[in-house]
Amino acid sequence: MRTFFMLGIALFFLYSCGPTSNNSSETTEEETTTAEMTTVVEETSDNTLTEQERQEGWTLLFDGQSTENWRGAHKDAFPEQGWKIEDGELMVLASDGAESQNGGDIVTENEYSNFEFQVDFKLTEGANSGIKYFVTEGYNSGASAIGLEYQLLDDEKHPDAKKGNNGGGTRTLASLYDLKGAPESKPFKGIGEWNTARLVVQGNKVEHYLNGEKVLEYERGSDEYNNLVQNSKYEKWENFGMAESGHILLQDHGDLVYFKNIKVRELPAS
Repeated sequence: MRTFFMLGIALFFLYSCGPTSNNSSETTEEETTTAEMTTVVEETSDNTLTEQERQEGWTLLFDGQSTENWRGAHKDAFPEQGWKIEDGELMVLASDGAESQNGGDIVTENEYSNFEFQVDFKLTEGANSGIKYFVTEGYNSGASAIGLEYQLLDDEKHPDAKKGNNGGGTRTLASLYDLKGAPESKPFKGIGEWNTARLVVQGNKVEHYLNGEKVLEYERGSDEYNNLVQNSKYEKWENFGMAESGHILLQDHGDLVYFKNIKVRELPAS
């Protein structure tokens, strides 16, 4: 009799505790899934910074709605034409491929010396544009503002891909324009797709990245660099690319190009 009584107590605890344990497990799994979903949303939201990026010192240069942080090159305000914001994307509009003859280039309000810059860009067929840095606006070029340039180009359709000094490919996508070419094997996702350009500058050392892969590096002021400048279209500009700090520029070359997720962070001096 005592055996049956003890068995009954054991069964009571087995059934009463079992479902509670399962519910606890399900709740934990659900909470974990919700937390994972929240993390994914934070990481993939356009024109925002994650908490980690804020802690790392990143500053958002485009919020998807306003032109704050930018102005026209050689101007006090943002261009009244030639640029447009739509659906969280900053667009330089097409104008027959003319260089800086419509809205003109835009530059950051601030100047940078040691920095990391990142932007997502989307090229249309045959498009030409660029990301320039160490732009001082001291040169009177009569066209696009002068500075070192991370080239943005449709290598297949734009004739500039087959031009340039210092050997082949110096005007192709991700190259140091007219100075040093990026490899043909660079990880380009294609025309009409979003790609990510990244610049890392510490002292005179500069690196170009495309979609997370380093495609070239160089050192400003080195013998190699000086020789490249002397053999380029920039040889007439005194101390080209050697400013201690400068603006970052997005180029108006008269072709439709899209930008988003534009951000920068200052780095310690090397």
